[in-house]
Amino acid sequence: MLDAVLPDAIALHGELAARGLVYQGVPPLGLDVDGRAVTIEAASGSLILRPGTDEAGVTVVLDADALSDLLQDTQSTMGLAMTARVKVTSGSINDWIGWEPVLRALLDGRKVHEAGDVTFVDGTGKELDLGRVFTLDDDRVLMAHFLEQAGFLHLRAVFEPSEMADLAADVDHWIARATPDDGESWWATDEHGVDQAVRVLFFYEKSPVLRSLLHDRRIDWIGELTGDGHVPSGGAEGLVKPLGIVRGLSDLPWHKDCGQGKHSYECNGLTCGLSVTGADRTSGALGIIPGSHRANTMATGRDPHLDLRPRMLETMTGDVTVHCSDLLHRAHPPISRPRKVVYSGFKLPSMPGDTAQPDPRYGRHARARLSDVQSRIEAADNEQSPKRYRAGHGR
Repeated sequence: MLDAVLPDAIALHGELAARGLVYQGVPPLGLDVDGRAVTIEAASGSLILRPGTDEAGVTVVLDADALSDLLQDTQSTMGLAMTARVKVTSGSINDWIGWEPVLRALLDGRKVHEAGDVTFVDGTGKELDLGRVFTLDDDRVLMAHFLEQAGFLHLRAVFEPSEMADLAADVDHWIARATPDDGESWWATDEHGVDQAVRVLFFYEKSPVLRSLLHDRRIDWIGELTGDGHVPSGGAEGLVKPLGIVRGLSDLPWHKDCGQGKHSYECNGLTCGLSVTGADRTSGALGIIPGSHRANTMATGRDPHLDLRPRMLETMTGDVTVHCSDLLHRAHPPISRPRKVVYSGFKLPSMPGDTAQPDPRYGRHARARLSDVQSRIEAADNEQSPKRYRAGHGR
């Protein structure tokens, strides 16, 4: 890899990646791979490889298998940290994560996003109204165009309040049944030191109410919007958003769903949020960054160079939000009242001849263990770094 894959990629996309590296302002990257050390840096308008890491601004230690997964995009810079497969020994983990779009430019030929690259136009060529809220009666061609441009949709009053009350009862039932070691829930800690179940995994299997709603024509048409053949994902998660959470994965920071890796393989889904209780600016509304699905930018955290502006989708009970899996989004912590939401969605079916086996790092049990991911990320960081990683703050 150090003798062929990286040099070949530099020969092909080195100039493009160097432009992104300079724009991002991340320091030279030192790789210590099974005892062999090299540094990737920009010089003379391209990237180069130098032996050793003395000139590196951020240095990581990893084995050859981990580097292989990084280069093949089966795990990202963040994904390696989340699975304890990398250790930052100089610089900070924020710099390591900041290299992700540069690596994707180097390996995939995808330009690192620069200010002005993404614009929004409606079907007539005028500026798109990003604040538009749709209903089931609106033109679906317009919805499809909006989704392509902005990466999200807000659909008003898809379900009745009584249906959401029934769904809320199922969420409450399974949250009450959750235990910290059941392998089917996520937990978080509040400001009083109390651990709370905040997410029911595999909720589609548990809630007959949800299964009925997801097979209703009021929502299953969403998979047809892009014309790519999306099918129901067959999964769902029920979330509660309590007040005062200080640690754990309750209020997720800015991220794309490919933040752990595999953007090139399976970051093609549509995520649907069923607004069980509604959410406004003080009760944990979903945050999104329109157009970020069209930008090669940080997939975990909000890049300070990103010129695209965030929005909050303030929903009413029964609304549905839709967002592309590659759109930057986050959960804002509620401060006035808790809320409930259920997420499911659509995926592309496997292509003929696909025989890929499920990756155990992202399987059922691994997903349940993500509750302690914050500790693993902190453990991967450089102990001497003055800028420890803080979820939600990016670089």
